[in-house]
Amino acid sequence: MANIIEIEGTVENIIYKNEENGYIVFSINSEKYGEYFPDSEIVCVGYVANLNAGEEVILTGTVTNHSSYGKQFKIETYEKSIPKTEKGIEKYLASGAIKGIGKATAERIVSKFGEEALDIIERYPERLSEIKGISMKKALDIGKIFAEQEGLRKAMIYLQGYGISAVFAMKIYKHFKENTIKIVEENPYRLADELFGVGFKIADEIAEKIGIDKDSEYRIKAGIKYVLNQSAINFGNVYLPEDVLLEETNQLLNLDRNILKPNLSNLQLERQICVEKTENGNIVFLNAYYYAESYVAKKILELAKNKEEYSKSYDLWIKNIEKEGNIELAKNQKEAIKEAMINGVLVITGGPGTGKTTTINSIISMFKNQGYEIELCAPTGRAAKKMTEATGIDAQTIHRLLGISHFEENRKRQSFEKDEEMPIEADVIIVDECSMIDVLLMSSFLKAVANGTRLILVGDIDQLPSVGAGNVLKDIINSNCVKVVRLNEIFRQAKESAIVTNAHKINKGEYPVLNEPNKDFFFLNRPNIDDVSKTIVELVTKRLPKFLKIDDFKAIQVLCPMKKSQIGVENLNNVLQEVINPPSVEKEEKIVGKTIFREGDKVMQIKNNYSISWRILKNNQFIEEGLGIFNGDEGIINRIDIANEYIEVIFDDCKYIKYDFNQLDELVLSYAITIHKSQGSEYKAIIMPIHSGTPMLLTRNLLYTGVTRAKDLAVIVGIEDTIKKMVNNNREVNRYTYLKNRIESLSSFI
Repeated sequence: MANIIEIEGTVENIIYKNEENGYIVFSINSEKYGEYFPDSEIVCVGYVANLNAGEEVILTGTVTNHSSYGKQFKIETYEKSIPKTEKGIEKYLASGAIKGIGKATAERIVSKFGEEALDIIERYPERLSEIKGISMKKALDIGKIFAEQEGLRKAMIYLQGYGISAVFAMKIYKHFKENTIKIVEENPYRLADELFGVGFKIADEIAEKIGIDKDSEYRIKAGIKYVLNQSAINFGNVYLPEDVLLEETNQLLNLDRNILKPNLSNLQLERQICVEKTENGNIVFLNAYYYAESYVAKKILELAKNKEEYSKSYDLWIKNIEKEGNIELAKNQKEAIKEAMINGVLVITGGPGTGKTTTINSIISMFKNQGYEIELCAPTGRAAKKMTEATGIDAQTIHRLLGISHFEENRKRQSFEKDEEMPIEADVIIVDECSMIDVLLMSSFLKAVANGTRLILVGDIDQLPSVGAGNVLKDIINSNCVKVVRLNEIFRQAKESAIVTNAHKINKGEYPVLNEPNKDFFFLNRPNIDDVSKTIVELVTKRLPKFLKIDDFKAIQVLCPMKKSQIGVENLNNVLQEVINPPSVEKEEKIVGKTIFREGDKVMQIKNNYSISWRILKNNQFIEEGLGIFNGDEGIINRIDIANEYIEVIFDDCKYIKYDFNQLDELVLSYAITIHKSQGSEYKAIIMPIHSGTPMLLTRNLLYTGVTRAKDLAVIVGIEDTIKKMVNNNREVNRYTYLKNRIESLSSFI
C-alpha cells in the first residue's frame, strides 16, 4: 500500500475542473518535495470543491505514476485557505474565481486595498465602488458571490472532517446551501432523508461524532425509516408488521421498544409513514409503497371493468390466424385471444414451451385487423429485445415507454413524462415478463395507462418475484378479480427440448432427466467443489464455444444460486475475468475494493440510477440522449479514463454511459450473476453450479427460474443430490405485500 504523505503550496494553474462533482487537476509549485517530485511543479488530482488559482492548500494523499501523464499526487483529503499576500490575492481574483472580476479589475482592487482586499470584499463590499469602473450594485454582487464561496469552503472543510467525500460534500452543500453546517449539526439524519446516495449509516456516524444522543428522536425516526427501506430493498417487502419493525429497529439502534413506539406514532402524525390496522395487527408502510400499492389496486380494477361484448366474428378471425400462420392453436390459447378482445385487463401466465409468444402474436394480429394502436413493453432491455425479436414489432422498456424526465433528488424518485395528464397513446398495451415488475414501477406505469386502454400482462407466475418490493403479478392473479388465462399445454416442438420438459418437471416437483442423448440439458457430476469452478472455466472458454460454434462470451452466462462461497458470484467473476479478459498492457484497469474493472469486462448495473445520463450511438453518431439506467442492465466496459476518473460502459441497447469513479459501487462484474438477476433475460447457454448451501437459497423456483433462462443449452455442474433437494424444497419466502387484499376489498366498490 502506498505511503500517505502531506504536501502544501499555492495553486498555480487549474488544468481541468468538473464543476458538477468537484473533480479537478491542478498544479502547485514547491521545491520542498524533491524526494517525490524532481521538478518543482506537482500535478495534483482528486476531488476538491471550488478551487481557484492563488489559493493555498494543504493536501494529504499518495504519489502515483500515471502511464501517460507521469508522476501525480492523488488527493485523499485537503484543506484550503484564501491567499494572504498581495501577489496571491491578485492571482486569486484574476483567476475568475469571483464573477465580475477580471485581470484588470483584480489589479485595481489589490492596488487600492493591498493585503486587506479580501477582507474588504467580505466585510465591506460597498467600498469596492470607490474603484473606477465598479458600481455600487456590482460591488454588492461581488461581496455576495464571495460570501457564498466562503460558505462553501467552510462547509466542505467541516463535512470532510466527518469523513464525507468531496463528491458527497458538494451534493450536500448544493442542497442545503448556506444552512449546511447548521442543519448537519442539528439533525444529520436529514442527509439520509433528502439526499440520494447518503444513507442512514453515514448519517449515524456523523451524528455520533457530533455528539447527538443515541435516543434522539431524529435518530429513532431515521432508524425506523431505514429499517422499512432496507426491508423493501433487500427482501422485497412492501410493509412490515409493527412488531417486526420495532424488533428490527431495536436491533439496529439498541434502544428499548418503549422509546421507539412513540416515535412511530409521531412519524405517522407527520405523514412520513402509513400505519394500517388489519385483523392480524398493525402493518407499517413507507409512504411511497403504501400509495403505490393502493394506486395499483384501484387502477387495475378501473381498467378491468371496461369490457366488450363477445362477438362470434372472433371465432372466424382465430381460424384465419391459424390458416395464415399454418398453426393449430391450443384451447387455452384460443381462450386467451378471445378474452383479450373482451376484457379491459387480461393476465396470461404459463411456463416455457406453452405458446406464450404464439398467443401474443395472435392477439396482436387480431387487434391489428381492427385498426388498434398497440404498444409492447417489458421491464428490462434484454426482455424488450427478446419481445421485439419474437413479434417483429418494436418493444421498449417500461422506463423508456414512460420517458424519464428528471430525478427528484429530495424525494429520491424518478419523474416520468407519461402520466395521468399525458398518458401513453395506445389502444392496447402488452407487457411481457410481468413477474419482474415491482410495485413502484407498476404504479408509475399504470398512471400512464388511460382508462379504456386494453392492458395485457404476460408472465410466468412460478418464476422468482421481482428484485424490487412487491409480488405484483402473483397478487393480481391470486386476487381472482381480474381475468387470468393459464397456458399449460406443452407443444410438440417444445417437448423435444429437455430444457422445456425438465423445467416443467421441476415446477411440478419431479426430478429432471439428466444427460439424455442428443438433448440440450446436461449434468456434470463434480462432488469436489474445486472441480466445479475448474469445469465452469473449461466450459466457458473451450467446450461450449466449440459445441455451439460461437466465439462471443456474452452468449454464455454463468448463473449462481448465491453470491458468497467458492462457487458464488463474487469468486467466479474473479476466476472467469482472469481467463476471459486477462490483464494486458493495452487495457486500463481500475481497482475498487476487491474488484478489478478492466477494459473489455462484462458488467451489470445493480441499482436503479434515475439521474445518470446516457447517449445512444448508431452509425458513429449519437442519435438520442436521456436519463436513467436500471438494476440488471448489462454492458461492456469500453474505456477507462484514469486521468479524468471515469469508466465508459456500452450497454446492450447501445447506450453509452460514463461513470465517475465514485459511482462504481453501482457496477459489478457479470461473467457470473445470481439467478435472481437473470430474470427477464435469455441466454444462448447457461451454466449453473449446484453444489451445497442453505435450504433458504436452494429452492425449487430458483432452480426453475435458472433453467428457463437457457435458449439452446443448459448445463448444471455439481451434485445430483442437491438438485433433488432443490426440487423437493418448495419453500417460498413470503413477502409482506397487501396488494391482493386491496384488490379484493376494492372490487365491490369499483
